[in-house]
Amino acid sequence: MRILGITIPETKRLEVGLTVLFGVGRSRARRILDTTGISPGARPKDVTVSQENEIRKIVEGMKVEGDLKREIAGNIKRLKDIKSYRGVRHLRGLPVRGQRTKTNSRTRRGNVRKTMGTGKRAVEKK
Repeated sequence: MRILGITIPETKRLEVGLTVLFGVGRSRARRILDTTGISPGARPKDVTVSQENEIRKIVEGMKVEGDLKREIAGNIKRLKDIKSYRGVRHLRGLPVRGQRTKTNSRTRRGNVRKTMGTGKRAVEKK
């Protein structure tokens, strides 16, 4: 089963399998299946062609994959252009949503350690 050029895993339940599409989570997948009247526990290999087309039509009506990624990138670019606080945080590669940065925030900043002897390099043996 392919939707928008992405293959839905055949072995997983539809409720979980639809989440491979960017912008479709568990709740949205459940809503799609409720609208079409398909059981969330059904597998993609058991779905009929007409049911597959119904799912495809609903998903194509939503903003998912490339369109959604483009919109998110545009929103971030707008924040950067107007030099808002959030935009500046994006520019500097720091956490955007108010997290502390004295400790933690390794994911966003990379493995940057400010004091001596705290880098994550292996110590040479003599």
